[in-house]
This record gives sequence, structure tokens and C-alpha cells, in this order.
Amino acid sequence: MEHPCAEVDVFSTAPFTGNPLAVIADADGLTTEQMRTIANWTNFSETTFLLQPTDPAADYRVRIFTPHEEFPFAGHPTLGSARAWLAFGGRPKQDGIVVQECGVGLVQVRVDKDRLAFATPPRTNTAPLTDKELAEACAALGIATDDVMAAHWGTNGPLWQLIQLRDAQAVRNVRPDPQRGDLKLGLVGLETEPGETQVEIRGILEDFEDPVTGSLNGAAAQWLRERDLVPEQYVASQGSQIGRRGRVFIDDDGTDIWVGGRADIRVKGTLSS
Repeated sequence: MEHPCAEVDVFSTAPFTGNPLAVIADADGLTTEQMRTIANWTNFSETTFLLQPTDPAADYRVRIFTPHEEFPFAGHPTLGSARAWLAFGGRPKQDGIVVQECGVGLVQVRVDKDRLAFATPPRTNTAPLTDKELAEACAALGIATDDVMAAHWGTNGPLWQLIQLRDAQAVRNVRPDPQRGDLKLGLVGLETEPGETQVEIRGILEDFEDPVTGSLNGAAAQWLRERDLVPEQYVASQGSQIGRRGRVFIDDDGTDIWVGGRADIRVKGTLSS
């Protein structure tokens, strides 16, 4: 069985500077176990599978897999999947808006020339980290609890723990413990002298650092806007410490917070299963 497939460079500023995503189309005939096997084989941070929607309001349905688990939602897979769906000939029901069906429901994706943006879903857990959770997070990051300005859950699919440090440089200076355990830590720091970007983001996972992360940036934007720490529109940098140059464009329109960036197809072909 053959499936159109693509590799998409999401949140990039130039070729190979963003977060890669594998997208497999016409996946309705694949079983869950086959999807898991393919995602483990590609070994990308996420691989997505495009299916026919079950909701008539949606343009397509997506399932999102890491090499180890399935997510109900994730950010860079949402933008990359929408870009691939369009490149494979998809035509949205509503001009300029692609509606994606995924585990958290329907997610709108705006299409504006080279840039795509999704309306970030609400967080399902916004509680402050407990003293024990904060201590575990700081030990994993190699920092003291006194270095933390604020710490809350930012669950929106992935179980992000949001950790705000003194400033953007403090975020860049973090050197996580290689034996940090199964945590999803989102580091947030504001630039002291904002220029092209106003916020530095890092996504620290169990065995790697995520290059550029839409779900994390969405949760962080909601968290920062609630506390009036950033303007309605700003640009976040991510990936600077692992050789990437990701840029995430945030736009709070008063109803939704939109998380946007480029999503460019680098590889296009056919997958045989």
C-alpha cells in the first residue's frame, strides 16, 4: 500500500532551521499499531497521519504520534499537517481557513501566504506546580528554585510544566541534567532588550530538546498574556541552543491566541507500507 508523504520544516526561518515533521496521507487503511510502528521508524519528534474527517465541519482528521506515544494535539504537527494537506491537493471548505480534527476537537488553521497559524486550544491544567514538582523540575534543569519567577502547568495535549526564569539569557544558560527523567519542561524568559524577538522558549523533554514547539508556545502565550507580561503580538525564539533558528509568531485577537510560523516542505514522495 502506498501513501503520499512529506517532510515539513515547521517554524523555520531558512532551510533546515525549524522542527521537522513527517506527514503520511491517505492513512485510513492503516491500523493504530502500524501508525505507531511507522512513527517509531521515522524517529521524528512527531509523525502525523491524515485521514478522512468524522466531523462534517472538518477538512481532514489527523493522528499525531511520537516514537513512543500518541498526542491528542501538538502545535508544529498541526501547522505541518495543514501545509502537507494543502500540497497534496486539499481544498478547505472555508477560504483561508483549514479546519483540522484531532484528539482535542476542531482546530482552525489560518493560511496567510507563507505563514500558517493555529488557534491554540485551552489548557486543561493551569495549576501552580507543587513544591515537590518544582523541586524535581529544577533538579532536572540544574537550577535552584530561587531562579524561578513562576511555575504552572500548561497542559494542552502534552503535559507541559511552564517554568519562567529571570530573563531570556537565563533560559539560554540552562544546561539540563542528562538523566532528567520523564518530564516535559517549558522554559520561558523575556528579553531584557527586545529586538527581533521578545521571548526565549526551550522545550526540554526526557531524552532530547525539542527544536521548536507550537503547543508549548501556545500555552506559554496564554500564561504570559494572562499576567500582562507580553503585548498582543510578539515573536518568540526557540532552538537557539541546539543549532536551530525557529521563530513563532503570537497574535492575541481578543478571542483566540494564534500561534504561527512558516511550514515549508523539504521532501515529498511516497511511503510504502
